[in-house]
Amino acid sequence: MHEKRAKRLKTRALERERMYRIPEKVPEFEKFDMVFGGKLNRQNRWVILADLIPWDKVEEKYAQLFVTNNGRPALPVRVALGALIIKEKSKLPDEELVEYIRESPYLQYFLGYEGYKDELPFDPSMMVHFRKRLSGNILKEVNALIIERSKADDEARDDGDEGKGAGEGETKEPQNKGTLIVDATCAPEDMRFPHDVTLLDEARRKTERIIDCLQNYAPEGYEKPRTYRKTARKEFLTFIRNRKPRERTIRKAIRKQLQYVERNLRIIGDYKGIVGFKGLSGKQYRDLVVISELVRQQRELYTQKSRSIEGRILSISKPHVRPIARGKARGMYEFGAKLSVSLVDGLTEVHRLSWEPYNESQDLKGQIETYRQRYGRYPEVVCADKIYRTRENLRYCQEYGIRLSGPKLGRPFKESQKNRALLRERRRIEREDESTRIAVEGKFGEGKRRYTLDRIGTKLRATSESAIHLVFLVMNLMVLYRRKAKAFFMALLDTLFEMVRIAFGKQIWQLIAA
Repeated sequence: MHEKRAKRLKTRALERERMYRIPEKVPEFEKFDMVFGGKLNRQNRWVILADLIPWDKVEEKYAQLFVTNNGRPALPVRVALGALIIKEKSKLPDEELVEYIRESPYLQYFLGYEGYKDELPFDPSMMVHFRKRLSGNILKEVNALIIERSKADDEARDDGDEGKGAGEGETKEPQNKGTLIVDATCAPEDMRFPHDVTLLDEARRKTERIIDCLQNYAPEGYEKPRTYRKTARKEFLTFIRNRKPRERTIRKAIRKQLQYVERNLRIIGDYKGIVGFKGLSGKQYRDLVVISELVRQQRELYTQKSRSIEGRILSISKPHVRPIARGKARGMYEFGAKLSVSLVDGLTEVHRLSWEPYNESQDLKGQIETYRQRYGRYPEVVCADKIYRTRENLRYCQEYGIRLSGPKLGRPFKESQKNRALLRERRRIEREDESTRIAVEGKFGEGKRRYTLDRIGTKLRATSESAIHLVFLVMNLMVLYRRKAKAFFMALLDTLFEMVRIAFGKQIWQLIAA
């Protein structure tokens, strides 16, 4: 046990001391070596996606995570981030992913290879390290860089089409322009539905294994205390076979399982005074800390006959998850992270990610200020739910000339002959704003149907945040890819129409000459 723990700590230390070297050569499309002949297609989706990501700026941020002159060099960020994007797009397990990359030269070009190699790019276990290194904050910054680059390209294209324009010497205040769509959603974790009795049974079984582990280090002749594990298991199985237990039956089952776990914790406390916790692994010690807090919460809930408590633990393996009240048709609560999301011109950005429930109307000012910093002006319209229409937000939007969608606060106007036209116009504007706002719901549906936002399968808090931000990054990349593919298709059609026009024009002139 001690040798395994020492080896694990050594591995973590080496992982922290890895050095990062920014690649000197940037892979060029024309010089990609196919080995078996031929060349890559410029219009392949992975080639286009590789051009959409500002790899040089991502390299600068990624290199700051490592030391400069010590340790084994880590894999380039293009390999790490590219592998995460491919995994999210293909929904493959880690073992299948490395084989998928091995078989495709386009994926290897996307990862920054200079030529095709018929070998595994890395060990499948490296995907865990990629998710830990590329945290949620880093992926959020990468997503912002992609949006900034797309905005710069659009502005350059517009300047090329319209020219410099008039009035360069004027210093007018920029007027409001554009539409900002905001909303909130929940990214559910892949976890069992939390029941108090089931949670206490899991805690009891984990504490029993901890007692077994500590008994191995006890002095010779030390008698192992009784834990009543068979009796406790039998009572739990009897309870869960009852499909519709009454409130009294549920409280009785909670009381019994709670007593068993509390007895186990007292036994573990006795072992601590004799042998300490030197025989426990890191995971067992963490579980013990979580179980202690879980028992305290459950005892308080049972004593006070309450159903809610601050910071309630729903899972021993994921103690950071909290219930988020959403009021959806299939369930009043979801268990995962709550997100505040903004949508501008088809590109989404996560403004706030929290594991604790909160009111999303608090984020509106920050989302509007982020829009102003990026585009140099305030939005003309903000399309949002009714929950955003607080008096404070309305005053803020009125101060900066922003129209916040939705009906006015207070009692609605009584329709009369004088105000009928005005009320009809207001209802028309509300319908248009609602049809515009619904686009963000489509983005949530895309993330939860086409990608993995509906069930986050990672285990740790940091990797879950990384997985959530990665979904929105990939969705933005696919939006930009579709725009670029559409532009190429339209240019191709224009070329074909021009060729047809020229060909028919020559034939007409030949007929006239004849």
